Amino acid sequence: MVDSIDDDLMMLAGRGDKAAFTRLVGRHLARAGALAGRIMGNRGDAEEIVQEAFLRAWLKAPAWQKQGSAAGAAQFSTWFHRVLVNLCIDRKRRPTHDPLDRAEEVADDGPGGFERTAEAESGRRVAAAVAELPERQRAALALCHYEGMSNIEAARILDVSVGALESLLVRARKQLRESLADFAPEKG
Repeated sequence: MVDSIDDDLMMLAGRGDKAAFTRLVGRHLARAGALAGRIMGNRGDAEEIVQEAFLRAWLKAPAWQKQGSAAGAAQFSTWFHRVLVNLCIDRKRRPTHDPLDRAEEVADDGPGGFERTAEAESGRRVAAAVAELPERQRAALALCHYEGMSNIEAARILDVSVGALESLLVRARKQLRESLADFAPEKG
């Protein structure tokens, strides 16, 4: 009987006999591939599912018992095909994604590599120039420009008058213009 041979091969595979398992795979590979292919309609998915089904058979082999010794136990071919069909059904239930070659190209509106490099260099140059400012000018600039505070709020934080804060800002901006004069874009 065909199933008896399969059961014997499974029992041998369960004892670590790789040749027996290879023979078992050889006996069922073509039918399993055809069945999975018909259910899935996609050869790649079918091949993955067949591999998964045989992996499960290999993992189940150590606990496999011959049909005659286990009342109600399924024969290998019945069990294997049930595993294969269930794997196909599970795969079909998963959300599908279009292959990358079918996906439309999406334009990247962000800056390109050159622009990002130029922005990073600008950022480094400005940060270095700001770091060279005297402490109070740097604080005034940070509060008003980077933190977006009003002159009144910044003056309170620095404990100076609004006029003194504005003077700090004027001197900070003047020094930054001088420090970054060679870096400023040319106006045409």
